[in-house]
Amino acid sequence: MQTQSFGSRYLTMRREKIQHGLQQAKRNKVCYLFLAPYAILFFTFFILPIGTSIYYSFTYYNILEPARFIGFQNYINLILQDEVFLTAVKNTFVIAVITGPVGYILSFLFAWFINELPKWLRAVAVVIFYAPSIAANAYTVFSIIFQGDAYGWFNAILMEYGLIDAPKLWLLDPTYMMTILIIVILWMSMGTGFLSFVAGFQGIDRSMYEAGYVDGVRNRWQELYHITLPSMKPMLLFGAVMSITSAFNVSDVPRILCGYPSTDYAARTVVTHLFDYGFSRFEMGYASAIATILFLVMILCKKAIAGLLGRVGT
Repeated sequence: MQTQSFGSRYLTMRREKIQHGLQQAKRNKVCYLFLAPYAILFFTFFILPIGTSIYYSFTYYNILEPARFIGFQNYINLILQDEVFLTAVKNTFVIAVITGPVGYILSFLFAWFINELPKWLRAVAVVIFYAPSIAANAYTVFSIIFQGDAYGWFNAILMEYGLIDAPKLWLLDPTYMMTILIIVILWMSMGTGFLSFVAGFQGIDRSMYEAGYVDGVRNRWQELYHITLPSMKPMLLFGAVMSITSAFNVSDVPRILCGYPSTDYAARTVVTHLFDYGFSRFEMGYASAIATILFLVMILCKKAIAGLLGRVGT
């Protein structure tokens, strides 16, 4: 009897909450109308593709034939039979673990140093640091530097000083591929997160620093720890998410510099593996399974980052 009474009270409370929510929606219908264009676009280009990809990950789908449901077979093949995928996972995590945190720290430090420059010089420095992340032919510079003949700049310098006797195939030798890729990715890591840090520094109220020095802040490191970092928590979280996302999404750099496929799959990444099955072999079901695993890993990493940085704004 008590259980039944509790259940009925719970249902009554739920109905009241739903009715209250509907009344609030009616009162704010104009606001929802303004939000509708963004909501429709967000659902169409973000939510719907994610849901479709998850659905197709449980099917055999090659574009030419109707999708055929096969359950978890794609995931079983990925984890237990696809050795190239395991190599791609290892390479991706090496790149993410190194370039993610290092690129994040470098972006923050450069933004901190640039913030101290005069206004006109700061604008020039931001453009210089941000340009490599948006340049369409940024890889061309490194393809020339590490060209595998005597005309490559790096080979030419080493041969001139007698450090090597013959040109090395830097971008084709598995021994050097990952090192070069990490250097290139770090060089291109001053992207959206870097801009958010620059904007964050500009948005801090200068009176907070004056109050800090009155309260006992004595040097720039104490100022950074007690005032700057707490004031930039939203930018720090955004920059961290963008950094880890770009680190896991590495694909263009290894494909353009090291070839597709790379020697012994030494530069294979998860996104490159997805590109191979999705756009070269047209095995969309298998590619969707790869995309779903990558999506889940990135969600977990985002949760971990949010936990490390604490709740935004608190």
